[in-house]
Amino acid sequence: QNSKMTKMAPTSPQSQSSPATMQELDHRTVPAWFLSFSAAMVPFCAFCYGHSRGVTTRVVERVVKSPVGVYGLFALPFLTLGMEKSIYDTVQAWQGINPNVRPADRGGFPSGGAELPSFSLIPVRKL
Repeated sequence: QNSKMTKMAPTSPQSQSSPATMQELDHRTVPAWFLSFSAAMVPFCAFCYGHSRGVTTRVVERVVKSPVGVYGLFALPFLTLGMEKSIYDTVQAWQGINPNVRPADRGGFPSGGAELPSFSLIPVRKL
């Protein structure tokens, strides 16, 4: 087996043993899974609504007119990805899943979020 696939992300002191499969890590039911989906969709829908009202244009104009100028546009993707990761990690922690743990059967794109530090706004809930 590929060593990249079996390499585990550093675990927090909360969980000393890493799961081997996603099923060992995630015990949510379908309604609980829907909460994760909904929590991610709320900011997305807010973005879509704001975009339809011209907020995106105003943000870009304000960044370009700021002291950093057009170079500030390079920061926007990193800021929005950070916000997305924060929402995802917070919802996972709220459901009792440590976002820093990667099961051995997962890895690579797109499930490489465990390689990054957690942006969760709350601690992992003990179930």
